[in-house]
Amino acid sequence: MDCIFCNIIKGHVPSHKVYEDDNSFAFLDIAPVSKGHVLVIPKKHYVNLEDIPEEELALLIKAVKNTGKILKEKINVKGYNVQENNDPVAGQIVPHIHFHIIPRSDDDGLKLWPQEGYDEGEAEEIIKQLKITN
Repeated sequence: MDCIFCNIIKGHVPSHKVYEDDNSFAFLDIAPVSKGHVLVIPKKHYVNLEDIPEEELALLIKAVKNTGKILKEKINVKGYNVQENNDPVAGQIVPHIHFHIIPRSDDDGLKLWPQEGYDEGEAEEIIKQLKITN
């Protein structure tokens, strides 16, 4: 396997490490949305959210939390977005699960995705397809 993130963890590809623990590694994104944009990855290779065992996902989320705290304390980030792109259609470029921590400021100009409502009966049809009952 020739995963760029696995190679970063092994030290074969340089990175700017922000945080590390026994299970996770966080480093600056090479194409940041904003200054301080960090990627948090598990040290073991998993492609996406469905692949990673729940116990390891919990440890990864703990690393996301710790990294966010570091950004707030060390570089005075006021807030941040956490994003995980799951599969290529959702924008996942590297097939190794990772969370983006994107620092935000009052005047950064970043916009969240557009939101829209459901047409009449559309939500009920989706719920029916998902087989969720109240």
